[in-house]
Amino acid sequence: MGRERTPTPDGVLTTQGSGKDEKSNSRRGSALGSRAPSRAKSRGSISDSRKTISRPVSRSGSAKGRPDSKVSNQSDSDTEDTRTRATSDQDAMSESGWDTDLEVEGVLRRKTRESYDASGRTTYIEACKMNGVVPVSYFSRHITDAELVMKHHGLGPAGAKAIAIALVANTTILKLNLSDNWLDAEGGIAVAEMLKENCYVAELDLSDNRLGDEGAKAMSEMLLQNVNLTHVTLAGNGFGDKSAEGFKEVILNNSKIEYMNLSRNEFSEPAGQVLGEAISENITIRQLDLSWNHIRRKGAVALAKGIGSNIGLRKVDLSWNGLGNEGAAAIGEALKINSSLEEIDLTNNRFSPEGAVLLAKGLYANETLKVLKLGKNPMQTAGCYGVMKAVKENASTAIEYLDFSDIQVNKDFEDLFKEVKEVRPDLKCKHGGSEEEKKKKAKVNPMQKLQKYIQKNNLRLVDFFNKFDKDGSMSVSYDEFREGLEETGIDMSPDEVEMLICELDRDGDGDINYSELYLGYVNK
Repeated sequence: MGRERTPTPDGVLTTQGSGKDEKSNSRRGSALGSRAPSRAKSRGSISDSRKTISRPVSRSGSAKGRPDSKVSNQSDSDTEDTRTRATSDQDAMSESGWDTDLEVEGVLRRKTRESYDASGRTTYIEACKMNGVVPVSYFSRHITDAELVMKHHGLGPAGAKAIAIALVANTTILKLNLSDNWLDAEGGIAVAEMLKENCYVAELDLSDNRLGDEGAKAMSEMLLQNVNLTHVTLAGNGFGDKSAEGFKEVILNNSKIEYMNLSRNEFSEPAGQVLGEAISENITIRQLDLSWNHIRRKGAVALAKGIGSNIGLRKVDLSWNGLGNEGAAAIGEALKINSSLEEIDLTNNRFSPEGAVLLAKGLYANETLKVLKLGKNPMQTAGCYGVMKAVKENASTAIEYLDFSDIQVNKDFEDLFKEVKEVRPDLKCKHGGSEEEKKKKAKVNPMQKLQKYIQKNNLRLVDFFNKFDKDGSMSVSYDEFREGLEETGIDMSPDEVEMLICELDRDGDGDINYSELYLGYVNK
């Protein structure tokens, strides 16, 4: 049947058709034309302006629930059609970026990943706020370097804590130098705790930070756990004998450290005894620096015994300890049995000539030592001669360099050294100079020679002058003065005569009078 369009009072065209079409339109109008209920907000929604997803409501159910609805019965096909449209709308909304609970959580996770700073700079800034310190820009700029050197920055304990927090998870810094930063024990403890977690730093320098015995305890505990550090420098931190026990355990149990520097601390005789026992058992440390401490007597002997038994050490520095002759003798014995040591520094240890000779006994048998430093010891030329003789007598010696700085040697030593050089041309020796070297004689003032002549001949000054003053005028010319000096036989060179004339003729008039001679005489 044909359909006709007729205008409504509102001016909208409507289609008129068969009864069947009218019935269908009636049902559609009931389902779609009626006002739909408000869409419920999702749990992730923030405001009414945001798009949300609501569970579709069945139009049939809505119609059936109303007593005044004109549609009482709907077919199953109409209901299924409605559900399909609702599902399509939901999919369209989801694909177009509408919020869901899952989407909000995903966005938060993405933002977290994007805001994470792997370099540690953000963590450092937060740590500075937490500890109340101003961030150090140098640290932020170099936090991703392989070597971080922050000497003399005045970090203090709080600054050290902030840096320690930032370095816990750092994976780039392999060498860390925080020397001379006034960390104190508190800052040292923070760094130690960090190094228990950080497994990348291999070289550590905390010199001159006043860590004290409390800081030494923290460092010792850390070194017993850390398996990555190979070079440890803790010089100038005021460690006393009490700290030696902790470092003893480190030397005995840590198998990774190759270089350990404990110089410029307060170790004395007890510390030497404790450390000596540990050194004898260690096989991994290659360089040990205990210089500028106060290890003497029994401590020196214990250290020497430990060195003798050690099989891993290559270089040892015991300079400026005051080991004394007792220590020199013990080191001599150690050199007889040690087969690994290549260099030892014994500068300024109060070795006398006798002590040097006792030390030299070890050189008669040693075959590995290459460098021996004995400068600034009061061993004199006799001690140097004893050491050089031991080198000469040992055909298997490996000595390449001998240091006798500030010790003067004599001709006998020089002759012996020449003999050794003929056999070992590569041997080098440094000393404080030879006693036999011709020294320039100090210039003697000619007036002193004049005084000596007058006193020796019991002459009065005026009588001496009269020998020059032929005419009795109490004044002589330069030529007369030269002739007079020549007649007296005083041993003066021409230069000395001229020097004397210039000294006596104060007014520069070309003559020397008695007054000028008298003033020059009494002033010397």
